[in-house]
Amino acid sequence: QVHLVESGGGLVQAGGSLRVSCVASGRTISRSSMGWFRQAPGKARELVAVISGGGATTYTAQSVKGRSTISRDNAKNTVSLQMNSLEPEDTDVYYCAAEPMDVEGITRADYWGQGTQVTVSS
Repeated sequence: QVHLVESGGGLVQAGGSLRVSCVASGRTISRSSMGWFRQAPGKARELVAVISGGGATTYTAQSVKGRSTISRDNAKNTVSLQMNSLEPEDTDVYYCAAEPMDVEGITRADYWGQGTQVTVSS
């Protein structure tokens, strides 16, 4: 199995930037699609972005388009999400996931991280 651990969350002011990262252990994730979900209390989990094993971005949520970039380093078994122009609405727990998918609003993945908190102040 794969163990995913996120880092890089924190408190930032609106308009600022933050980079959350995820490191995988157990086996290589180079052949797996990877992605980021986010969720706030009382809200549905949202798929933010997905990157293929080869490094192509295959999905970006409309809510973060133009402000966020997903990337990966297969040699280091990591995936990151760079977020710019952050808004209070971006305040969520961000989860790293292997083989993520959103099937008609139902979020699924083969493996999940425990999440990292991102808080954006006004």
